[in-house]
Amino acid sequence: MVSTEEMKDLGGAGSRPPESGEELVGDGRGKDEQPLLKPGGGSLDLQELEKRYAPYVRHDVYGTMGTGELPLREKLLLPLALVTLVPLRLVLGIAILVVYYLICRLFTLFSTPNREDEQEDYAHMIGYRRAVVVRSGRFLSRALLFVMGFYWISEDVVDPRGPSDCDRNGDASVSKALAENDSKEHSERAGAIVSNHVSYLDILYHMSSSFPSFVAKRSVARLPLVGLISKCLGCVYVQRESKSSDFKGVSGVVTERIQAAWQDRHAPAMLLFPEGTTTNGDYLLPFKTGAFLPRCPVLPVIVRYPYTRFSPAWESMSGVRHVILLLCQFVNYIHVVHLPIYYPTEEEKNDPKLYADNVRRFMAKEGNLILSDIGLAEKRTYHAALHGNSLPSVLHHQKGE
Repeated sequence: MVSTEEMKDLGGAGSRPPESGEELVGDGRGKDEQPLLKPGGGSLDLQELEKRYAPYVRHDVYGTMGTGELPLREKLLLPLALVTLVPLRLVLGIAILVVYYLICRLFTLFSTPNREDEQEDYAHMIGYRRAVVVRSGRFLSRALLFVMGFYWISEDVVDPRGPSDCDRNGDASVSKALAENDSKEHSERAGAIVSNHVSYLDILYHMSSSFPSFVAKRSVARLPLVGLISKCLGCVYVQRESKSSDFKGVSGVVTERIQAAWQDRHAPAMLLFPEGTTTNGDYLLPFKTGAFLPRCPVLPVIVRYPYTRFSPAWESMSGVRHVILLLCQFVNYIHVVHLPIYYPTEEEKNDPKLYADNVRRFMAKEGNLILSDIGLAEKRTYHAALHGNSLPSVLHHQKGE
């Protein structure tokens, strides 16, 4: 688990309350004084727990941890999917991954990767090699989503001159931030894409849409197949520390990448998940400031996964169980909202926290998301409580990270 100070400012449809943009009642302060366990060491009050940690609660038929009592219809469909859909989708998915790895291997042969501050990538290649890697990557990412049951992806593009712009006029900070600057050659280009984070599937969607670079753990670069693909994406790798005296740090590399993407349309795009972790898709957590430190415009994108049986949101269950249950669904859905480029005011440029908060509120309003003030620490506490760990042991684990 990465615990560097740099990552504090970086970004690694169920039931919902009736109003969007609503702040969650109560914040994380004082949470440690309220035990998650009932007095006397009794069982957890699950309803109270779910109310307190609402952004991480699953509402599908499989239950909180994916092990709930299933209705009869699901009990009949699940075994059928396990022996038919899952094997077929696994084989096709692995085949797509191998094909793309071979494409990346072929078109990076005899190419020298870009190396800077212990980073290594092929995202700065030019010419036909880069074109083939990007286009095949976008196509095969979409093919992989198709294999996983995402046959249709509905996308809405919010017109900055449309009705939603009129709605924003009530918020002076947002309306000023969206003012266009046509005098600059790159006025209609964002430095970074910022997206809410619901699932590992978000990455596949963004790869198919814009093929951006991501922030990833250093260990990803050494994984079979995926390692080379991540280098072709131009991932910025996170590491605990560097022995190099002139190491700029992850935030420095990300800042340079964002500024380059804003100034040069041929530079690889950068995508960040400023929440820093996943939610159930109904909420928006506080934003880290990594995407906003470069003082460049950002392009907000909202990803949702409408569902009826199984939620693609990756919450409170193991990765293997989640993948298997996802592959058991005959049809899955993605709905994406592309918002207008957000241009920061001078005040926001000088205050990244203000910039991040205003973009967050803008996304919550346009995407009908609920603002929550809890974060990754509370998520770990919630998951630990679900697994039967007591609060003191959870807090001790968090302090040791």
